[in-house]
Amino acid sequence: MQNFDTLIVAVVFVAVYASASRLYPLQIKFHRHWLSLAAGVSVAYVFLDILPELSAHQERLLENATTELMFAERRIYVVALLGFVFFYGLEHMVLASSAEPHAGRTQNTAAFWLETAGFALYSWLIGYLLVDVAAEGERSLGLYAAAMGLHLAIVGHTLVDEHGQVYNRWVWWILSASVLIGWLIASTSPMPHAVISRLFAFVAGGVVMTSMNEELPGAEEGRFWWFLGGSGAYAIILLLV
Repeated sequence: MQNFDTLIVAVVFVAVYASASRLYPLQIKFHRHWLSLAAGVSVAYVFLDILPELSAHQERLLENATTELMFAERRIYVVALLGFVFFYGLEHMVLASSAEPHAGRTQNTAAFWLETAGFALYSWLIGYLLVDVAAEGERSLGLYAAAMGLHLAIVGHTLVDEHGQVYNRWVWWILSASVLIGWLIASTSPMPHAVISRLFAFVAGGVVMTSMNEELPGAEEGRFWWFLGGSGAYAIILLLV
């Protein structure tokens, strides 16, 4: 039953990627409002669910360590930092390789394929972690599905904005397959808990980075009350359920 629930969520994530280009015109119409709302939800999830979860994973990692580890108390946060830096580097390379970033066109460049590979890895990890999150109960799975679904919607929106029709030909297929492959591997050949902890930390760093870079609008474009509404409402949900 648990695997069936996680499969449904994985399929929803695939549907999010598949519908990104079709929803793009509507998203552009309400761009500033929905982007701010989504930013609020993601930030609330990072601070009230992901960071406490990282702390719990760190404690388990220390308990299961058979030998003394260098920087043991901070090791999992180093992995989160690596995730943050990794996705920052991807965005930097894409922008540096384009004279007109976010112009809706893309070239078949190394930067494009590196970005696609990076988000494929990201999608694989999010799909893989579905099974581990579900093991903590329906509450955790539901919160993860809602926050990550909205997060992936914005990732899809950004990639459509950057790459236009190339997203329809290549990118969404690769990202969708990555989600399903991640879920399948987790369902059939789960990794040790220590490895899962590090994967979770890497995703946490990626969520923080993409929340800052892709979801948080510039000060001149933001809609503070939509941002406050999204973060406040989701914070209440996280605290009450």
